Amino acid sequence: MRPGSAPSFIPSPPREARLEALFDELSELAGQRNAIDGRIVDIVAEIDGDQLWGATGARSIAALVAWKLGTSAGNAERIVAIADRAAEFPRCTQALREGRLSVDQVGVIAEGAGQGSDDHYARLAQNASVSQLRTAIKQEPRPEPEPSADDGDEPDHDLPDHDEPEPPSLPTAEITTSCDADYTYWRIKLPHEQAATFQAALHSHKDALIAQWTREHADSDEGPHRPPLPNLAEAFLALVEASWDAEALRRPHGQHTTVVVHVDVESKLAALHLGPLLTAEERRYLSCDATCEVWFERHGRPIGAGRSTRTVNRRLRRALEHRDRSCVVPGCGATRGLHAHHIVHWEDGGDTELDNLVLVCPYHHRAHHRGIIVITGPAHQLAVTDHTGRPLQSGTLARPPTQPPPAVPPYRGPSGERLYWKWYHPYQPPPTATAN
Repeated sequence: MRPGSAPSFIPSPPREARLEALFDELSELAGQRNAIDGRIVDIVAEIDGDQLWGATGARSIAALVAWKLGTSAGNAERIVAIADRAAEFPRCTQALREGRLSVDQVGVIAEGAGQGSDDHYARLAQNASVSQLRTAIKQEPRPEPEPSADDGDEPDHDLPDHDEPEPPSLPTAEITTSCDADYTYWRIKLPHEQAATFQAALHSHKDALIAQWTREHADSDEGPHRPPLPNLAEAFLALVEASWDAEALRRPHGQHTTVVVHVDVESKLAALHLGPLLTAEERRYLSCDATCEVWFERHGRPIGAGRSTRTVNRRLRRALEHRDRSCVVPGCGATRGLHAHHIVHWEDGGDTELDNLVLVCPYHHRAHHRGIIVITGPAHQLAVTDHTGRPLQSGTLARPPTQPPPAVPPYRGPSGERLYWKWYHPYQPPPTATAN
C-alpha cells in the first residue's frame, strides 16, 4: 500500500450486532410462518367441518393433511387438533393467526387443556415454551369418574345361605366366536398365567412387524395411502402364521394358510367352509392369490377332488417379484408379504399372465377390492387412482409461493426463563352447578 492511501478493507461489524440482525430476521420469518399455519388451521377446519375430505380416499383428515402438506403424521394430528377445538380456544387460535404463537404452542394446548382454559393459556403461552406448556397442562386437576349406580347398593339378603362355602372353581380357557354381515368376532378368555404368555408372544410379533414396517417405509413420504403402523390384530395374525407347518414356511413366496371357500360357479355366491357368506369383494380378495382346491360335482354331488393348485405358480411369482420389487401403489414401498393381484380378475376371464398381474401389499389389496382405490392396467401401463378417478401420487402439494408473506409483527417467542413451578397456579375449572 502506498503511503497516504486509504485502507483497502472495511472492518466487519461486531459479532453481537450481526447475531442481533439474524435474530431479527428469524423473528420476522417465524411470525410469518405462524400466521401461515393459522390460515392452514382455518382451511383444515373448513374441510373437516363440511366433510369434504371423505371424497379424497384418505383414511382420516390427519392423513389427508400429512399427505397434502408433506408433513409428519404428528404435526398433521396437531393441526387437526387445533382445528377441532378452535371454537373452544378463540384467543389462542387468534394469536396463532396473528403470528404471536406457534402451531406447536397452540397444539399442545388444544391436545390436552381443559375446557374454559383459553384465557389462562393465552396469557401463559406468551412467555412459556412448548415443554413448559406441556408441564402446566399435566398439573390440571382431572375430572373424577362419576360414581356408578351400584356403589350405594346394599347387599342382597334374599340370596340363599349355605352352611359350607363352595370350593373355588379352576380357571378355564375359553374361545367363543360370533359374526355379522361384515366381521367375525373372537372372544378369548385365558387364566392370568396363560394370558401373560399370550400377551408376551403377541407383543413380540407386534414389535417385529413394526421393525419391518420401519425398514420398508423409513424413506417413503408421508401420505394417506401409506399403510398404517401394525396393530395388535396384525400381530395376532402373525402369531398364527408363525405356527404354520414347516412345509408352508419353506415355500419361497410365503403361501397363505389354506382357507376353504365354497363358490357357486353360476351365481358366484361364496361362503366360508361351515361359515358365513362372503361379499363379492371378500370373495375376490381371497381367490386373487390363493391355493385352489378343485372339486368335481355331478348334479350337485361331489364325485371326486383334484389336486390343490395355486392361481399364481412359483415361476410366475418369481418373475413378478423381479419386475415389481414392491407394492405398486404410489407411496407404499412395502416389500414383504405381498399378494399377486389380477388386474382383470380370473373369474372375469382375466389371464394369469405377467401382464395381468401386479404385486400389492395386503392393506392396499383389501382397499382395492373394497373400492377405496382402483388399479387398472395392463401392468406396463398401470394406473392407480382413488374411487373418484384421481391418480394417486406420493408427492405433496407444496409449491413456491405466489403471494407476499402475511403482514404480521415479528414473533417474540418464549422468554427462555426458568419457570418455578411452586409459584405457578394451575388452571382450575369452574365448579359445576349441582341440582338440589
